[in-house]
Amino acid sequence: MRFLVRERLFAVGDDYWIEDEDGRKVFLVDGKALRMRDTFELKDAQGRILIEIRQKLLSLRDTMLIERDGEQLARIKRKRLSLMRNHYRVTLVDGTGLDVSGKILDREFAIDYDGELLAQISRRWLTVRDTYGIDVVREDADTALLVAVAVCVIVLADKERDED
Repeated sequence: MRFLVRERLFAVGDDYWIEDEDGRKVFLVDGKALRMRDTFELKDAQGRILIEIRQKLLSLRDTMLIERDGEQLARIKRKRLSLMRNHYRVTLVDGTGLDVSGKILDREFAIDYDGELLAQISRRWLTVRDTYGIDVVREDADTALLVAVAVCVIVLADKERDED
């Protein structure tokens, strides 16, 4: 399942749609403006909140939390002891983890579980500027979670780049 993400620069509240390959709007990333911490909601095309994403306050390293129906689903932060700067770890509430690695700022990275590719994020097969694709490889994967993970690591990497 392949999705197209068109990022709009300087959009109020950082809102943008994620479309399927046929151009149908599937997810809305609804950024909440004027908050003390980065906060997003991933909504379906009907406006229902599927996942809430928020920056964790008071942590040594930037951390994003993903919640579904008020329950924490995952925690994302840059991997501490990695030679690659663009390596993030997603810890799910059940203790399992996903690895995110690649060129995050270039929108060229992968999301893996135990060495198995779950999703590939890339601009390579697109010609539209400020657009990247999210290709969810496994049909049984939690698509909304993988889209949320991609959004989180991009926010974290962009923020880290801006601080440097």
